[in-house]
Amino acid sequence: MASWFWLARLRSCSKKSAFSNAFHGSSYFNKYQFTTTQKNVSSAFADRTKTQFFSWSCSLLPLALAVSAGSLAFQSQNIQPSHCEPTNQDSGKVSIGGKASTEFVVKGIHQEVPPELIDDLKAICQDNMTLDYDERFYHGKPQNSFHKAVNVPDVVVFPRSEEEVSQIVKSCNKHKVPIVPYGGATSIEGHTLSPNGGVCIDMTLMKRIKALHIEDMDVVVEPGIGWMELNEYLEPYGLFFPLDPGPGATIGGMCATRCSGSLAVRYGTMRDNVISLKVVLANGDIVKTASRARKSAAGYDLTRLIIGSEGTLGVITEVTLRLQKIPEHSVVAMCNFPTIKDAADVAIASMLAGIQVSRVELLDEVQVRAINIANGKNLPEVPTLMFEFIGTEAYSREQTRIVQRIVSEHNGSDFVFAEDPQAKKELWKIRKEALWACFAMEPNFEAMISDVCVPLSHLAELISRSKQELDASPLVCTVIAHAGDGNFHTVILFDPYQEEQRREADRLNQFMVYTALSMEGTCTGEHGVGTGKMKYLEKELGVEALKTMKRIKAALDPNNIMNPGKLIPPHVCF
Repeated sequence: MASWFWLARLRSCSKKSAFSNAFHGSSYFNKYQFTTTQKNVSSAFADRTKTQFFSWSCSLLPLALAVSAGSLAFQSQNIQPSHCEPTNQDSGKVSIGGKASTEFVVKGIHQEVPPELIDDLKAICQDNMTLDYDERFYHGKPQNSFHKAVNVPDVVVFPRSEEEVSQIVKSCNKHKVPIVPYGGATSIEGHTLSPNGGVCIDMTLMKRIKALHIEDMDVVVEPGIGWMELNEYLEPYGLFFPLDPGPGATIGGMCATRCSGSLAVRYGTMRDNVISLKVVLANGDIVKTASRARKSAAGYDLTRLIIGSEGTLGVITEVTLRLQKIPEHSVVAMCNFPTIKDAADVAIASMLAGIQVSRVELLDEVQVRAINIANGKNLPEVPTLMFEFIGTEAYSREQTRIVQRIVSEHNGSDFVFAEDPQAKKELWKIRKEALWACFAMEPNFEAMISDVCVPLSHLAELISRSKQELDASPLVCTVIAHAGDGNFHTVILFDPYQEEQRREADRLNQFMVYTALSMEGTCTGEHGVGTGKMKYLEKELGVEALKTMKRIKAALDPNNIMNPGKLIPPHVCF
């Protein structure tokens, strides 16, 4: 019950918008329940289409791809014209996602959707579409993200089949109208924002399990099914899908963001657990990226090109997933440390010792305090590590004893473990509710969540240096880490109405990103880029890598309709 309360709190605290009083008073709680308090949209928002925004077609400058005999040449023979997205309507300001950007409100360009497109969508989707403002607003604001956009989708469609998705995309491409694919809306970097309006394709009605191959240990599903729902279906067969991001995440969105979760240390990320995909490209073509074979050397690896593309290259309509056997036995352990560096050192030492853990999670003392406040617990408010060991009963217990010894050698204490199913569930509930628990400390604030990841040998140093900055800040900051694979999150709580707090939150996030990059790490281990991390990509990957990405995008989506303004920084030109 507590987790649902804090989820509701998180959503309700997002109802206030720091960028326009036009949104003030709106509320939304779940996908199928909408309030009607905002009957009258302010004139400032209602007239947004009459402002100085340019048309979509004007935002697309000439493309420099030479096409000859069906092949794409990525080097122009003569002068190569610039292919840049417009920076910002407000001269003198840094564009969203551009280098040094500190803006949270994603600006866009908007033009009314042609009536012909609305007619096409009605013919395709019948009753499975809406122009209702409340639902469009809901789809334009991610549930768990502080990111916002000046516009919301003009129409939301709910396709029921791959063929419908193809027809929708083909019609949008014909009219050059932006498309934003939409799943569970649990992403936190603004992936599902619609800064340019357009069509939101909600995939949640496509949630069938199309085929289960028990002997091959794989399953073919549609993208709208949630990972938790899928595992409920698989449990009677002794199988499970091993990725566990936030509750509510759907398989399609998990592919699009290349997510992982607490089990990635054992089973890998989404990249490692998807066998093949079917994808609708910008022109409406339906592409199958691979066969169902466990390995293949046939052609380009299109599957991994689409995984992590965040809806910028196509709409995923089918996913073939690799499954795992449910472990015979598991042990969950928890222990405390005087410093967060001691805790991180134990996580590293356990991995170096060859311990086959399935989870290694780190919580700092502030996060534990939040859990105590939210759930009425009395846990020691010190840095804490949580482990899960799986295998046979004897093997799991042996691994537990080895880690217990490692803990004692690094100033650890209060080592407890559980084998009873209910006791294990209670221990992991502490970790799963960590985000919602944070809002018990600042119920009216929003959260900026860092997602840096470094080579494991640098994790202790990264956390120690970050913790010094966090503790010195006036903001409430908690630390949560997937310590087994070097992935480190900070929940930074801030008042979105206070410019000083917003800038302080951004400063802390930027400090951690730049520190991680200096250690050959990444700005995002599992949350993806969206709009929030674009400004760090050039420093991490280099401009030539970004130009290559932009050429791929231009080749597959020449009209730039697929989730425009995401992933690739707007200042990158070729």
